[in-house]
Amino acid sequence: MAMGMCAGASTATPSFESFAQRAEAGDRLTVVFFGGSLSWGARASNPQTTSYRAIVGRQMEEKYPKAHFKCIDAAIGGTGSQLGAFRLDRDVLAYEPDLVFLDYTLNDGAYETTPDTLASQEAIVRRLITEAHCPVIQMFLAARSFVTDGTTEKMKRRTAHLEIAKAYNVPCGDAITLMQDKHKKGEIDLDAIWTPESFDTCHPGDKGYAMYAEAAWAAFNQAVADKVVCSAPQAMLNADTYTHVARVRLSSLAPLPPGWRVTAPSTDYCAFDFLMTRWLDDLTVAANFIPKDRSKTEPIEPAKPLKLGFRGGTVLLFGQSSPRSAKCKLTIDGKETQFDTCQLGPNNTGRMVHVAATGLDPAVDHSLEIVPVFGAPEQPLEVCIESVCVAGGDARVWKLDK
Repeated sequence: MAMGMCAGASTATPSFESFAQRAEAGDRLTVVFFGGSLSWGARASNPQTTSYRAIVGRQMEEKYPKAHFKCIDAAIGGTGSQLGAFRLDRDVLAYEPDLVFLDYTLNDGAYETTPDTLASQEAIVRRLITEAHCPVIQMFLAARSFVTDGTTEKMKRRTAHLEIAKAYNVPCGDAITLMQDKHKKGEIDLDAIWTPESFDTCHPGDKGYAMYAEAAWAAFNQAVADKVVCSAPQAMLNADTYTHVARVRLSSLAPLPPGWRVTAPSTDYCAFDFLMTRWLDDLTVAANFIPKDRSKTEPIEPAKPLKLGFRGGTVLLFGQSSPRSAKCKLTIDGKETQFDTCQLGPNNTGRMVHVAATGLDPAVDHSLEIVPVFGAPEQPLEVCIESVCVAGGDARVWKLDK
């Protein structure tokens, strides 16, 4: 399934004043929180009520009592803007959002940047403004080390995302500088926000999420007061790679080679943001064992290589990780690499994301071969992939017959 345009885009404008006027008039409005685990609310006492997105949702309802708000949680922990660019159509634009809070600065790596991840971040912002026609708030959410740093000078990613926000007239909810300022004044106890017994210095407790919400709500209200209108510059600051994307489900390339079958994602998960039935439409699976839904007399067919062609500058695999997930061999244009599809440890089920290549020539055909690596036959193993995602150029994927 090729993506890159939103057929049902909102007819609204990317204006905060317009959003507020519609809310005051009692319109139905959709607010999407798009990002990683800090947008979901990991380690909040109840992410449905004490995460920053839940707090902001309540504040919207209190400020605009006539409006009807639908708040969409579109956050998957441990994922960045590269996958986000491929999720945008299905998990954000499909809801015809009227406002989006965007959070990928931390997960993309606050202290370093790469051309590809800056391209994916900017493409998300650009498409939200030009296709969904909705205003955007860029969030800067803090890990404990960001606060104790006392400065943002070394945070190259934050600086780059600020430049994107400025170019697109996007306001920022900056929890980093808010918490740094409160810490310097002695107004907050970091041990009460990131409890030492949790050994987690990234995800805060409820007090931290309340401060994230404070930053988000301040940015929203200031943007309304200033009548901010988000707008896209004619030229992009970064490469336009992710303005042309395709997320192609392997199931759509049937018939599949022997040993591969299509099934549903697992309903097991280690956290709600890792429940893959929320994020995947199906799975194409190769396994060395007979699954529960198949006859025990059915033989196990060794998986043959899955051979694909594609055009694009970046290629990414999106699927499911489980305790049974195996290693996988990839060959792109004759160059072989191997990666582990078990990305969440031996006891957890959730997302599998692998950026297979960046910086390819998007104007030429490329080849991709996928081969599961099972090893010892007595150990039940599987490779579960929903889609091959490509960005840049024609952004398309096809099956090779040979």
